Amino acid sequence: MPTINELRSERAKVNASVQALAQIEAGGGTLTAEQLTEFAGLQAKFGELTAQITRMEAAETIAAAAAVPVDRALNAAHQPAPPPAGAAASMPARPRTPELPGSGMSRMVRALVVAGGNQQVAAKFAMDNQFGEDVAMALNTLTPGAGGVLVPANMAREVIELWRPQSVVRRLGARSLPLTNGNITLPRLKGGAVVGYIGSDTDIPTTGQTFDNLKLSAKKLTGLVPISNDLLAYAGTSPNVDKLVVDDLTGAMSSREDKAFIRDDGTLDTPKGLLSWALAGFKIVASDGATIQKVETDLNKLILCLEAVNANMGAPGWIMSPRTFRFLEGMRDGNGNKVYPEMKDGNLKGYPIGKTTQVPNNLGAGSNASELYFVDFNDCFIGEDETLLIDYSKEATYKDDQGNMVSAFQRDQTLVRVIAKHDFGPRHVESVAILTGVTWGA
Repeated sequence: MPTINELRSERAKVNASVQALAQIEAGGGTLTAEQLTEFAGLQAKFGELTAQITRMEAAETIAAAAAVPVDRALNAAHQPAPPPAGAAASMPARPRTPELPGSGMSRMVRALVVAGGNQQVAAKFAMDNQFGEDVAMALNTLTPGAGGVLVPANMAREVIELWRPQSVVRRLGARSLPLTNGNITLPRLKGGAVVGYIGSDTDIPTTGQTFDNLKLSAKKLTGLVPISNDLLAYAGTSPNVDKLVVDDLTGAMSSREDKAFIRDDGTLDTPKGLLSWALAGFKIVASDGATIQKVETDLNKLILCLEAVNANMGAPGWIMSPRTFRFLEGMRDGNGNKVYPEMKDGNLKGYPIGKTTQVPNNLGAGSNASELYFVDFNDCFIGEDETLLIDYSKEATYKDDQGNMVSAFQRDQTLVRVIAKHDFGPRHVESVAILTGVTWGA
């Protein structure tokens, strides 16, 4: 009797044959009488296999629910009588190992690379190696586009969500919204109505509110991630292999995304970052930080920028470079006590900190200045297309972090390209304050 995995593999092969026939008509052709008969037979076979798989899955569920754990501590003298000959022995139910988030996309990439880009072969490889029916079905039914293979929304969402702990802007509370047809518009109150008291015979003054819009439109973020062919060619499911592939993909994308959301200027098809959104009056030049009082004054100026305009302060937080963080974290008063002891818990003056190398330390005339951001992230929005495109190449070259050209072929690597679409902006520009020219710790 075939196992449930063998039945699933057979069903995947039937599906591949069905898709091959369907492609003939999709390309403008016509099925012959023999092909129509074959299609009907495959359709019936697919239904039979599905029904058989469903029954076996139900039987497994019932068996797991009825399983009775064995008490190994029982004395041999008190062991229950052995079951009658031929009776099935009950086994203790074991919890299913949870799937690693993002493993579906990792397995899609691995299967495509092994199959040389042939989706039907990749789907068979995925089924034969127990990558999951969802991965095999996605590879069977998706159509390659100019930008690569479209990752199903559920798998893409998992990977995008894995960016959150790695992306400073997302982690501090920026809110994500779906882009409808690549665009979204958020109205914002620009000028409030005038409210006041009047006398008994005085006309109520005509006042009104003025509105503006935050318009977000899809910007294409592309990432090239070199991955070892030894990892991609591994035949089988392994949480460690999947995690390495997913970590490489999400790490590269989240790092570039942070740079865009913090410092890009909106030109050359990039999002407009916090530095460009901030008003001129909300960019304050830092002191030399020579005393505690000077540092305190600088930090308070940023907080006051938001408080003075009645910002909502729904999720305010700091963004700074690691150098600035270490300077503030190491400050001590005259008694040797830390000035900001809460920084060991990731907070400064009661607000969370995000430190990232995407805030540079080589700015200014002396090439030693940095920036310090204080932002209400509850007022910042990421409009994003909840899909990803993946493609790969074993022959392409790329630049490493030193700017050197590297051949993926020579390194026995595969370059995986990931394309995401998103945009960023604050609903109220008054929610962003920046300290510039920060040389603390230089």
